[in-house]
Amino acid sequence: MFNPLNWLLGLFSLDIGIDLGTANTLVHVKGQGIVINEPSVVAIDTRKKNRVVAIGAEAKEMVGRTPAHIVAIRPLRDGVISDFDVTEQMLHYFIHKVHEQNLLSVPRPRVVVGIPSGVTEVEKRAVHDAAISAGAREAGLVEEPMAAAIGAGLPVTESIGSMIVDIGGGTTEVAVIALGGIVVARSIRVAGDEMDEDIINYARQKYNLLIGQRMAEQAKIAVGSAYPLEQEEIITLRGRNLVTGLPEAIDVSSVEIREALSNSVSVIVDTVREAIDETPPELIADLMERGIALAGGGALLRNLDVRLSEETKMHVYVAEDPLTCVARGAGMILERPEYYRETLTTLQRGSTVH
Repeated sequence: MFNPLNWLLGLFSLDIGIDLGTANTLVHVKGQGIVINEPSVVAIDTRKKNRVVAIGAEAKEMVGRTPAHIVAIRPLRDGVISDFDVTEQMLHYFIHKVHEQNLLSVPRPRVVVGIPSGVTEVEKRAVHDAAISAGAREAGLVEEPMAAAIGAGLPVTESIGSMIVDIGGGTTEVAVIALGGIVVARSIRVAGDEMDEDIINYARQKYNLLIGQRMAEQAKIAVGSAYPLEQEEIITLRGRNLVTGLPEAIDVSSVEIREALSNSVSVIVDTVREAIDETPPELIADLMERGIALAGGGALLRNLDVRLSEETKMHVYVAEDPLTCVARGAGMILERPEYYRETLTTLQRGSTVH
């Protein structure tokens, strides 16, 4: 039966695709592209019943620099919700921020959220409920590798096989896709955050230097690599000497940072090889012809494509703007729901986007 209220809501509400990442949350609005790209960090005041002080970029600036009563936390761990209430408030903040930029829209959007492929039904339900509680009229879920493949421009609904490696902050998702479904999937909790920890541990063990996560991330971005560089580089690590207790700065080469990252990179490489090993021969032929796409922030690790290409004997390339692939893919599902309907993950109870 025709419902005029639903018709008006559909006419004036927004369609929002969200990449709810461990490190960053990206929001794609239909017809506008990526409108928000902020860290998934929330600062709360423990003296005032965990009142939210800051969210996103402002909260990340507080990490490691707050007084005792203000705690900067990341409500997602390894790609899944670890603190439901804080995640709900973060989603509400981002959805409200989108509506502030679109004053004529009705604040009851349709939302598609990207989730890791290895999550349980309970974890799916938590993401769905958080989106509804944050103000969404309808909420659909899409597995992150599928969203990343759509955002990277791979022909996921065709019979041609495509392979995507999505390396985020908390998880690495490897998937072979054909006919709108995932044929082979691997999800491991080794990604950008684990690489940062590797650098922190390396500095502690080799130089007795305690560095923060921000310093480790800067080193990874500046000189990190998965394969020898044409010209090796140097970066200065600043932290506290664990022996003297005094501040210290040490120059470290890109060779050492690559050595620090070697364990995490090897796990990712092995996971890709395992996925290829399980892939049906017909699809292997497609992958040899089309190659493997890299997405996510981890895809920006220098020469990772070269390392994977050497290990798999296939062409490996970094997708265009890999950081935004999942959010763009979620947005494309909303723009063409009839085309991508089969890519949505349905829950045993609850709504999906129609």
